[in-house]
Amino acid sequence: MASGRQLVEMMAKRLSSQGFDRVLSKMKIISGGEGKCTAELKVEEEHQNIGGTLHGGMTATMVDIVSTLAMMTHEKSKSPGVTVDLHVTYLKGAKVGEDIVIEASTLKAGKNLAYLHVDIINKKNNELIARGSHTKFVGV
Repeated sequence: MASGRQLVEMMAKRLSSQGFDRVLSKMKIISGGEGKCTAELKVEEEHQNIGGTLHGGMTATMVDIVSTLAMMTHEKSKSPGVTVDLHVTYLKGAKVGEDIVIEASTLKAGKNLAYLHVDIINKKNNELIARGSHTKFVGV
């Protein structure tokens, strides 16, 4: 049986190989399991907005995907589900060349809904860049 990290890496590779999620192809999974997932990304030119910092859409995509990966390792997980609500609070910009850490955790997974939390942090100075919440419908 695959470890939590191996499972998350396998799912992330599959997700980032098709469609829009390819924007995360350079994201690296650091750990995963027990309803959690941690990933890292070096912000590159392709990830920036017109102001030269991490694009908000890229940030929202990371919240969506990394929290889904975390949820998929939760003991009650049945499927990747579908997004009901996704909220991102943008607190600070991340510049090209900076390494960021994406930490996602499952707050609660019930019969129909899962509640997830994500912090995106500057790896060098530990400053909070963005915070996300994600609610998913996971019922059959």
